[in-house]
Amino acid sequence: MTDANEKKKAVELALAQIERSFGKGAIMKLGEAQKTQIETVSSGSISLDVALGGGIPRGRVVEIFGPESSGKTTLTLHVIAEVQKKGGQAAFIDAEHALDPEYARKIGVDIDNLLVSQPDSGEQALEICESLVRTNAIDLIVVDSVAALTPRAEIDGEMGDSHMGLQARLMSQALRKLTGTIGKTKTTVIFINQLRMKIGIMFGNPETTPGGNALKFYSSVRMDIRNIGKIEEGTGEEKEVKGNRVRVKVVKNKIAPPFKTAEFDIMYDKGISYTGDLIDLATKYEITRKSGAFYSYKELKLGQGRENVKSFLEENLKVSKEIEKELKEHINKLKEDAGKSAQAAITAAKAREAAETEAENGAAKVAVAAAAAETKASAGAKAAAITSGRRSASSKEG
Repeated sequence: MTDANEKKKAVELALAQIERSFGKGAIMKLGEAQKTQIETVSSGSISLDVALGGGIPRGRVVEIFGPESSGKTTLTLHVIAEVQKKGGQAAFIDAEHALDPEYARKIGVDIDNLLVSQPDSGEQALEICESLVRTNAIDLIVVDSVAALTPRAEIDGEMGDSHMGLQARLMSQALRKLTGTIGKTKTTVIFINQLRMKIGIMFGNPETTPGGNALKFYSSVRMDIRNIGKIEEGTGEEKEVKGNRVRVKVVKNKIAPPFKTAEFDIMYDKGISYTGDLIDLATKYEITRKSGAFYSYKELKLGQGRENVKSFLEENLKVSKEIEKELKEHINKLKEDAGKSAQAAITAAKAREAAETEAENGAAKVAVAAAAAETKASAGAKAAAITSGRRSASSKEG
């Protein structure tokens, strides 16, 4: 016990010294007087928020990758819109020089207050990103895309020159500098990335992302977004494609269990379909009921067929908001129940540990007492033997 107390005092002295040298909060116990719940912002899709464990984390690096026209930029524009709704400031670094302001406005982005940069090189883009992070006034920065972050040496060089590893080194250096500052300023940085194919891969997945491995390591969340189908209206020659059905797989998540998936509609003129997302998730959690092709909510009939129900909910916002409120309450209850179960497991583990420690201490005390009794008995026996020897010697002399 003395060793344990001495170790505890040594740790406390070291912590005090570190705080004096580097400031309060430089080191701390994970669960001591700190808000363990990481702040998040909505992704614009309720189902994706559930898959992410609450939404896009603040103060973290996030990577969104996928094939062309899969909805990567659309998803980030929705995140920007959600940040702006909360009164936050967002920036968009358009390395691809392909941002459509009109489409961003339709999605809900306040383009008058969105900071946009179209850099000439990868170094310039990442320097702008770092400068914005250091202001401590930007809530979200989107970099579109990593593949378009061309190193200055490649721009200045001749066509056909080899520039092996330049982009990977650029990303590695930038992320080493950015990560610490991002955590302190609570700025979320989302990197959009493209897909490439590895040459000569016979087995396994040949897909990879440009920019080296640094982004894979530094990202707290990585999302793989894929187009899984078309949303069509009409029949025959009048059939028209109105949007895409998209699946997002969370392939890495440091703030919640990974490998969860979310599916939602992206409409060409509106972005992520709020009502489609709502009806899918509400049906999954049995808040709305589906019988054949008919949907209902409590005693209200919503309509026949998913597209008709989407139209009904778009026209009846009061019903939509009521379903959304009940859905979010249900999801929060599920999270609370999971948190209580985890806390109960931790409490039980601590109780077992305390009981084992107490048992060990009790056994140690019994052992010490037994050893003391044995020592005392041995000393008594020795004293008796000495006394007996003296008496025997005295009787012989007499």
